[in-house]
Amino acid sequence: MRGDVFAMKCPSRTVMKHMTSTWGVLTLIALKSGTLRFSELRRKVNGVSERMLTQTLQQLEGDRLLTRRSYPVVPPHVEYTLTDLGQEAAAHVECLANWVEDHMPQLAAMPEQA
Repeated sequence: MRGDVFAMKCPSRTVMKHMTSTWGVLTLIALKSGTLRFSELRRKVNGVSERMLTQTLQQLEGDRLLTRRSYPVVPPHVEYTLTDLGQEAAAHVECLANWVEDHMPQLAAMPEQA
């Protein structure tokens, strides 16, 4: 059954919120090229706090957009990989991010609205 993002209680709204948050978009795009460890991902998604990245990863994992693999070693070794759905979602949000980057001159020139 298809979701309806205009319906207030539709779970698709929650998934969309996770995917389109700043950190969700950047995390999906960062993982598009392949598996990354937590520390590699944090460096790639410049400016994200450890807590916020952890929360974002948990949400995207719960939405079945990525998988988490933990290795029983010291120090802990955890890797994140996009699922097939995550790869598809990453392609879409990457288009949005590219559009924003391409149009920054026009967007930056717009007067701020209150």
